[in-house]
Amino acid sequence: MVAVALVAMLDAPARADTLAACEAGAYRGPAGDFVVVSQAINPAKQATWRYAFRDGRFGAIQDGPVQCARGAVTVAAPGKAVERWPRIALRSTTTRFRSGEVTLVGELVEPPVGREPPPLVVLVHGSEATPYVGGHSRTPYLLAAQGISAFVFDKRGTGASGGVYTQNFSRLANDVVAASAEARRVAGGRYRRLGLYGGSQGGWVAPRAANAAGADFVVVGFGLVITPLEEDAEQVASELRARGSSDDVLGKARKVTDATGAVIASHFTAGYGALAAIRAAYGAEPWFTQIRGEFTGDVLAADEATLRRDGRAKYDNLDIEWRYDAVGELRKVKAPQLWVLAGADREAPSALTLARLQGLRREGRPLEIAVFPDTDHGIQEFVEAPDGTRTMTRVADGYFRITADWIKQEQHPPYGRAVYPAP
Repeated sequence: MVAVALVAMLDAPARADTLAACEAGAYRGPAGDFVVVSQAINPAKQATWRYAFRDGRFGAIQDGPVQCARGAVTVAAPGKAVERWPRIALRSTTTRFRSGEVTLVGELVEPPVGREPPPLVVLVHGSEATPYVGGHSRTPYLLAAQGISAFVFDKRGTGASGGVYTQNFSRLANDVVAASAEARRVAGGRYRRLGLYGGSQGGWVAPRAANAAGADFVVVGFGLVITPLEEDAEQVASELRARGSSDDVLGKARKVTDATGAVIASHFTAGYGALAAIRAAYGAEPWFTQIRGEFTGDVLAADEATLRRDGRAKYDNLDIEWRYDAVGELRKVKAPQLWVLAGADREAPSALTLARLQGLRREGRPLEIAVFPDTDHGIQEFVEAPDGTRTMTRVADGYFRITADWIKQEQHPPYGRAVYPAP
């Protein structure tokens, strides 16, 4: 209540001055905690200054308890005096490098010099098409504030990097290999151990790149060990299950996603007979029109002629490897891995991924798994409305710490409500 009242008292000019003073980076409090400030860019290319605390609280600067000042931020907390947190002296180096014929722009963010060189992490993108370099990602500052060097780069076709945006995992993995070589070059001798850290779609790309990049470790947050076709099917099942659908309906829905998946995997050249049979069999049932998923709802909403004419341009224009063998790629990875999953993930349902990770561990693969229950994509806690819609409230306490500590080969539990499934 105190923080809200303090923000409400700011007039419009004062708020504008506060935002003008914002600098991307990490800021340390007198008790040792820190907060990160970054400038998020949404798909419409609108910029918003954001804050994120180590415990997962986040929000917009203009609306929250964190305000920018020159070389510092002020932090208001209920029942406490407003504190001034100075900016941590991080070292930032921008660079350009080649991946095949494409020039990419990267940035190395390093923590203050310590008693020994820090580990170095190359961040692997999710599916977003927004820039990372120049303070547009909070993750390098979250890592650097915890004693880890982080190398970020703008994905091809985004930000200052060249090339055409794609979601082809093999091509993106090649970019990560090139970024890892550049990270080593820029960091010189100022690091020990290099690893990859991928979120969401990065869970497909990082393992593909790991061996060629010479990674000593791999971290994946809210990623998947299924094909993109299975992701759509799992998402449809999750959505229907949330509406109370029976196992019989879920079985029928799986036949639907098999049919739509066959069409999209053929690049909209085949599978229309089976899809027509599915429409005839289930099109009149009430749950049929409730289907969304990654692409199935869109495919069902169009007729065959439209799909043949426009389907590939609208839904298959990113060169996705629809039958990507995620399990096979993980079997090749030599480095130890940490996978952190969201227990109630709707965008990337985690049940099948967890089962497959446990199977890989039973095979002797060096995998560790942590699950944050009651969290959605991004390890985010949420409030769910009666109609099932969710409002994200924060990143779960412990997520930022468990990943950083694992990278540093340390343990300082507990990590919030994280649980560790047995093999």
